[in-house]
Amino acid sequence: MRKTVRQAVRATVQLAVAALMGFGSIVFITVLLITVTATVVVVGAWMLPETVLLVRRIAGAKRNQVAAWTGREIPEAHLPIEGPLRERLRTAVRDPGTFTDLRWMVAYYGYGCLGYLALPLWPVGLLVDGVWCGLLRREALVLPLISRLADLDAVWSTALLKPSPKVRLVERVEELTETRAGAVAAHGAELRRIERDLHDGTQARLVSLSMRIGLAKRAYERDPEGARKLLDDAQDQAEEALTELRHVVRAIHPPILTDRGLVGAVRALAASSGLDVDVRVDGLRDSAQDGPRPPAAIEAAAYFVVAEALTNAAKHSGSDRAEVRITRTLGGLRVIVRDDGRGGAEGVAHVSGPGTTAGGSGLLGMRRRVAALDGTLLLASPFGGPTVIEVELPCVW
Repeated sequence: MRKTVRQAVRATVQLAVAALMGFGSIVFITVLLITVTATVVVVGAWMLPETVLLVRRIAGAKRNQVAAWTGREIPEAHLPIEGPLRERLRTAVRDPGTFTDLRWMVAYYGYGCLGYLALPLWPVGLLVDGVWCGLLRREALVLPLISRLADLDAVWSTALLKPSPKVRLVERVEELTETRAGAVAAHGAELRRIERDLHDGTQARLVSLSMRIGLAKRAYERDPEGARKLLDDAQDQAEEALTELRHVVRAIHPPILTDRGLVGAVRALAASSGLDVDVRVDGLRDSAQDGPRPPAAIEAAAYFVVAEALTNAAKHSGSDRAEVRITRTLGGLRVIVRDDGRGGAEGVAHVSGPGTTAGGSGLLGMRRRVAALDGTLLLASPFGGPTVIEVELPCVW
């Protein structure tokens, strides 16, 4: 009974706030009509954008109230109202979010009075439920209705305030456009890096190799010993060129991923990182041939995230320990890398999905790799640590 009463009290507070907002919507609709009239006669055109912003704040307050009651946030999608008056008017009128908020406000004029129904339920509930629970040892009957009224208010408000599918589609198109731009930039940077590595390293060594072989051919008859030394140098140059070519290939797609799979490749990274790394895996097998594997692009992105995170931890964190968690989820792959170092990476970059920017090239590269696969990357690195990088990569198993 006490638990039921506490829940009823909480629901009553929720409904009381809802009732006040419902009464406020009645007053605000009057203000809205005045604004529309003033806008029509041009004299008060400046009032419309400000009124729309006020509507957004009221609707936002209702979203927060419903989220506090249900534990589920209601997405909010609005275009920014800024710039000259003409642009602000155009945005205020054309923004689909404006219609969504106004629709809720008009409907709330009707169902916002649900809170008043809770008042007569209290004396009836305390009397009937007290007798019912005391004599028959049963659960309360009347007071739970107050919570159901609060649930009903939340359900209706959620249905009216959530963005329309059209708005979500527009947001998705914008997000994918930005993601594609990031992927193109990342691809261009990768091509330039490969070209630079080949030009400055491998190509220079191959030119030197060709020159030494030519000199050895000319010197072979008159100076066999010198020619032999030139050929030895040429052999060393060829081996160094092969080593650099392997490095370039590993940067494109590490062969160890093909040979040992993601888990084996990450364990090899951990062993060679210079840190004491605890690798834990859930839902994946160590062997590349044993069990299902994510697509090659997903494996490569996860591998490079771990490699970059461990490199940053070894260079900058000041910690000698790190943790790597790789988890197979229903919708893809989750990778978490944590170190207990000094933190502060948030001062360099805050990464949270396709729309954000990053300061360091390593973090920017990780963000672009993940965003190109429609994934998300979250960075948490307060000063004093710890630093945690969490990546979600969608894929079908």
